[in-house]
Amino acid sequence: MGIINQGILGGFSGKVGPIVGFRWKSNYYIRARAAKVSNPRTPKQQEQRGKFATAFSFLKAIKPFIRIGYKEFTQEKSAFNSAMSYTLKRAVTGSGKEIKIDFDRALVSMGTLMPIFEGAATVSNHQMTFNWKDNSGMGNAERTDIAMVLVYNKDREAAVYDTEAALRSDCHAGLQLPEDWQDDELVAYLSFCSTDGNCVANSICLPISVIEIPEEEIDVQTESIDTTHKRILPDKRTVHQSRITVHSLSAPPNEIRTYRCET
Repeated sequence: MGIINQGILGGFSGKVGPIVGFRWKSNYYIRARAAKVSNPRTPKQQEQRGKFATAFSFLKAIKPFIRIGYKEFTQEKSAFNSAMSYTLKRAVTGSGKEIKIDFDRALVSMGTLMPIFEGAATVSNHQMTFNWKDNSGMGNAERTDIAMVLVYNKDREAAVYDTEAALRSDCHAGLQLPEDWQDDELVAYLSFCSTDGNCVANSICLPISVIEIPEEEIDVQTESIDTTHKRILPDKRTVHQSRITVHSLSAPPNEIRTYRCET
């Protein structure tokens, strides 16, 4: 049954015959009612569902990061749906039981801000250190652009991240890792957001190298890192607040129920 909310000329929600009405972002829309599938378990349908589940599992763990990373594409759909669209088309590979995410092609952020082109990550003593070459002045890149860093754990399908880790001109940032991640396979992503929060850069997947530190040097090395990373970020009242968060698949996503895709 459809419900008319604003009189005969207003929008409606619900089902009326073959038409479905719904509201999204203060606007009312109608669409045709989905046809019943006579054979919902054909090989192609099962493969598509497998790709969808694979993309959803990856993005679900980093949903708060995605809200910032795809904010430039929220005019017609949600940031999460935009990320799903790209991931399904560009980053999901394989078929049958071999469906997986191509982490080198995956983007945890996408936008019009100039990215960096040279960078690497190192992991040591439960900390991931991101290093990059400052390219401020190239295109719309600014020294005060905010670095956003993320580490995804393939084995645990969980992530840690910081959406205000450093400035582009700092050329490095650190991210603390859970102690029990020491032997897991990790993926590191680096992106940037403009100071006003309006523009976001395409993320890049950085190569990771492991540095073994002798136990007697750990205290000295840690003290040096803490001193190096102290800095004062500029006033960014319009930018999302800094956060270092751990997300795993045990927490169901909020607000996301159905998806439609676009690139």
